[in-house]
Amino acid sequence: MKFNTRAIHTGQDADPTTGATIQPIHPSSTFTQEEIGKFKSYEYSRSGNPTRKALETCLASLENGKYCCAFSSGMAAISSVLSLLVPGDHAIATEDLYGGSYRIFEWYRTHYGINFTYVNGNDSDNFARAITPATKLIWIETPSNPLTHIVDIAAVAKICRDYSVFLVADNTFASPYLQQPLILGARIVVHSTTKYINGHSDVVGGAVITNDLEIQKALGYYQNMAGAVPGPFDCWLTLRGLKTLSVRMKQHQANALQIATFLRRHPFVEAVHYPGLPDHPQHDLAKKQMSGFGGMVSFRIRGGREEANRFFKSLKVFSFAESLGAVESLACYPAVMTHAAIPKEKREKRGITDGTIRLSVGIEDSEDLINDLMNALDVAQRTA
Repeated sequence: MKFNTRAIHTGQDADPTTGATIQPIHPSSTFTQEEIGKFKSYEYSRSGNPTRKALETCLASLENGKYCCAFSSGMAAISSVLSLLVPGDHAIATEDLYGGSYRIFEWYRTHYGINFTYVNGNDSDNFARAITPATKLIWIETPSNPLTHIVDIAAVAKICRDYSVFLVADNTFASPYLQQPLILGARIVVHSTTKYINGHSDVVGGAVITNDLEIQKALGYYQNMAGAVPGPFDCWLTLRGLKTLSVRMKQHQANALQIATFLRRHPFVEAVHYPGLPDHPQHDLAKKQMSGFGGMVSFRIRGGREEANRFFKSLKVFSFAESLGAVESLACYPAVMTHAAIPKEKREKRGITDGTIRLSVGIEDSEDLINDLMNALDVAQRTA
């Protein structure tokens, strides 16, 4: 079956008891056993739940993976991957990455003796140069958060194979509809399912997908042990969102390209970051490894925090809010919101300045979105 069909049907057969077409919500925390050691597939919802299993089966299929563990948040999913490391291990990560990822990486460095090196992911050779005998993992985001840098997944995957290191790809910005890192050589794919996968700003969740049975066993053990699992209703809502992923992504990226093109022409905008623009430094690479360019746009305005604040206060259609990937358009200020955990000097060195604004472009009419941005930029410019 092709992607759209799998998104709607995989793991979601009609209920065998009632014939219900839509996957039921199974809110039971426990399951009755027939005798000692004998039960009907499930025993306790931390260990497994039918609604969660349906979500995990569908997500694995969409990423062309065999196994999936769903978690109660994207950060819980990241933590599960880091549980594969032990004190003394070394990991490499891209410099331009979500602030929450940086925060937990540094926590593991401080509390568990796991060392991290951050490299510019635009040049794949930087990963090879950073590898040490203790390196176990390379972590990439592509497109990156918030500057939409593109990492050559296949090239880094080859480096990982050469050095017996496993590659983890955070695929949140692209979604499995636009990019499938496992096919390109990644060993593990991570998602904040809060974002495009759910797509409606009403669920927090995460997922880890792999084709490696040993990795899956370790992740499954951690999932059951730590217990950071999504509830059945959250799983059901995420499954509902998945059914429209492809149609939403088409509109997200159509709007994003129009907005990026508009922003490039505005005199108060100094730089625009969107891989769908032909002058994006890695446009050709994005076109090679993705089937589309996504709905995330970031840009830098002239001035800094005061000008940005006037811009945000003038928005009427975009919501000034955390998160991304939903049907409604969101505007975010990374320096104070998503990337506040990264020290200012490191943040600015990586290109995230006080004038950086991140947009999660929704599926509203593009004309309304552009008019909203135009008005907000004009207000910020007039008072600068």
